[in-house]
Amino acid sequence: MGNAGPVIAAFREMIANKNLSREDLHDLIKDGIMAALARRYGPNVEAEVRVDEAAGEIAITVLKEVVETVEDSSREISLEEARWDDPDFEVGDVLEIPVDFTQFGRNAVMAAKQRIIQRVREGERNKIRNEYASKVGELLSGEVQQVERGKMVIMLNKNRDAEAIIPWKEQNPRERFRQGEAIRAVLKRVEETPKGPRLILSRAAPEFVAALFKLEVPEIYQGIVEIKGIAREVGGRSKLAVSSRDDSIDPVGACVGLKGSRVQAGVSELGGERIDIVPWHPDPEIYARRALAPAKVAKVLSDSARRVITAIVDEDQLSLAIGRNGQNVRLASQIIGWQIDLYGSREWLERGADAALFGGGEPEYEVADFPLRELDLPLATLAALESAGYTTFLDIMDLEREDLLRVAGITAQDADDVLSLIETLTVEEGAADEPANSASEKELAEVRELAADILGLPLPDFDEPSTRRSTGQGGRQAE
Repeated sequence: MGNAGPVIAAFREMIANKNLSREDLHDLIKDGIMAALARRYGPNVEAEVRVDEAAGEIAITVLKEVVETVEDSSREISLEEARWDDPDFEVGDVLEIPVDFTQFGRNAVMAAKQRIIQRVREGERNKIRNEYASKVGELLSGEVQQVERGKMVIMLNKNRDAEAIIPWKEQNPRERFRQGEAIRAVLKRVEETPKGPRLILSRAAPEFVAALFKLEVPEIYQGIVEIKGIAREVGGRSKLAVSSRDDSIDPVGACVGLKGSRVQAGVSELGGERIDIVPWHPDPEIYARRALAPAKVAKVLSDSARRVITAIVDEDQLSLAIGRNGQNVRLASQIIGWQIDLYGSREWLERGADAALFGGGEPEYEVADFPLRELDLPLATLAALESAGYTTFLDIMDLEREDLLRVAGITAQDADDVLSLIETLTVEEGAADEPANSASEKELAEVRELAADILGLPLPDFDEPSTRRSTGQGGRQAE
């Protein structure tokens, strides 16, 4: 048996800071002793190990099966040899061989200690892997331990044993951090290495902006306000599309905060990067108008088959719509997921478009907005529209029949009823008496000539090709 008190005490001290229970300690000691027994008796050795921590003793009994012919000496003993100990042994019996712990010697004890250290490390790695696998996209805080070859090694506040780095490509080029400085970053992924799991953090990913707003805006954390999309150019500008599950809560106002406190906190953390908060909308045309803010869009046309939006803006809004180096229109395209072709009103006229498309923008109807529930529509139709994000009359006023049919729960008859109701509420007085397409070619030519004269342009040659500003989903700006 042997007095193993000093060894138990040493093991206990070794794992004292590993948050292991007494049962874990005993299991690790037994596992280490089995590793030492395997070195002495063979890889398939079988034994019973009992740890008496109070008495400071470890009882070890090696078990060997009695056989006629020994094939594995680590777990078998011949009948002849077994009968040296007791002549009553028969084939199939088990010989118990007590082993004094002190017989192991220094090398065996070190083998047991090494096995325990290995088990502790494996436990730590599994703990890190299990803890952080579900935290991808969450904000983590720590301090910069060192900066080497462009990457930053981070010591996390909550788990200093976890290996965490911010690669160079996941950093904001406008920021500089020094050793010992506090830092926050989003967990992008957990990467497996020969040394265990490694946490890859990022301050450049769009998810970092989302994580910051989740921290600063309680409505996002509670799930009342939802982030529907993010587009970001690191160090320059971000666009964040949000919607609210509660009609009484303005999603943009919730993200901006009182006197801009919440959005300003995000701007400060991002090193002055501009953040645009965009109210999300299911209709791509309305969504595109909002995404191109702060520019005011005069006209929007969409091609659903090609997923292309054509946006026409007045000349004084063109630079705002494009943004610095095409940044605004590029981010707008990324956030809505459609290609945006952007034209100024002057360029649109040169292409031969009707002056009505840019002169005063779209026809404005004197219609006050009001909840859909005030309309004379069946409850099932109202519920289907509201579940798709349409809650007020202005939300549905510009929808086509195809748009309505894409809403789950809306039948062809429901769509016709809704369109009929919209037409009744938006038709201009006297418009029904005017024949469609009543303008003659001569009258259209006079309108174009007058518009060209106002803008100081030569009369356009409609067959002459012109340039356009376009941005695809990949964000390329073409002139």
